[in-house]
Amino acid sequence: MAPLGDGVAPVAAAAAPGLVVSFGEMLIDFVPNVAGVSLAESGGFVKAPGGAPVNVACAVSKLGGSSAFVGKFGDDEFGHMLVDILKQNGVNTEGCLFDEHARTALAFVTLKSNGEREFMFYRNPSADMLLTEAELNLDLIRRARIFHYGSISLITEPCRSAHVAAMRAAKSAGILCSYDPNVRLPLWPSAQAARDGIMSIWKEADFIKVSDEEVAFLTQGDAHDEKNVLSLWFEGLKLLVVTDGEKGCRYFTKDFKGSLPGYSVNTVDTTGAGDAFVGSLLLSVAKDDSIFYNEAKLREVLQFSNACGAICTTKKGAIPALPTTATALDLISKGTN
Repeated sequence: MAPLGDGVAPVAAAAAPGLVVSFGEMLIDFVPNVAGVSLAESGGFVKAPGGAPVNVACAVSKLGGSSAFVGKFGDDEFGHMLVDILKQNGVNTEGCLFDEHARTALAFVTLKSNGEREFMFYRNPSADMLLTEAELNLDLIRRARIFHYGSISLITEPCRSAHVAAMRAAKSAGILCSYDPNVRLPLWPSAQAARDGIMSIWKEADFIKVSDEEVAFLTQGDAHDEKNVLSLWFEGLKLLVVTDGEKGCRYFTKDFKGSLPGYSVNTVDTTGAGDAFVGSLLLSVAKDDSIFYNEAKLREVLQFSNACGAICTTKKGAIPALPTTATALDLISKGTN
């Protein structure tokens, strides 16, 4: 299992106090070049880098923050292309590895006419699933201010054990843990296996972001019934955020709760919107985690995150559509719905 090499130096070590380290999968999304058609009907596909944890890392970097990615790639053209994209986007790649014996994961994504997506995955197994605990760059993880992860890395061994080890190393070092489950049911053996797997590490997180659809899935109840949302709360959690798509978001802390409206934009592709939201929020937390305890500050930060998520839906693909600070502030100045 070769670390990043070929005579190319990784992005310089980020010792910044606000470093956000993302853990998980990066893959190639093949997106139909025409929206609203099935995969079978599509005449062609555009390849785009994908993977929620890496979208978050790129979002942090594009907004001027410091980010790194920990994960494994196939030692193939797609794998090297993806790591090059990370470098081009200013993401630290010290935690990236190549596997000579497995391919980089692929996903075919159907874009419905309203910009929503359906997925068909090719990873049997892909390199990201084969990351082992022994291969983790724990030094990089321990330099983080925030360690961010999803749930796809929990589905199979050995990656699940690597995920848990990385998370526990971060917690023992006093690093904030951020969890965005990003439910992808086709990858799990069953819906109940997904619920069980996602909830198995639920109480390790300091901050959790879920979509309204994920609340409905995890609680098997109405996502807009606050009782169901609060069933996901636990003692020790600092912030729970529920994103409601174009309607905005709801937030819950130990001391206060509320909601903020979203922004009306011309939605083309929702890919990466939640990741742009999370990246923006993590960047703010990495700079000043008093937002967990100051509602006025939190509302200002979430307003900015709502704008970042909205902007990301106005172009195809996730990473190319990620906003800059200037574009987010411009949308905020125009007002909400």
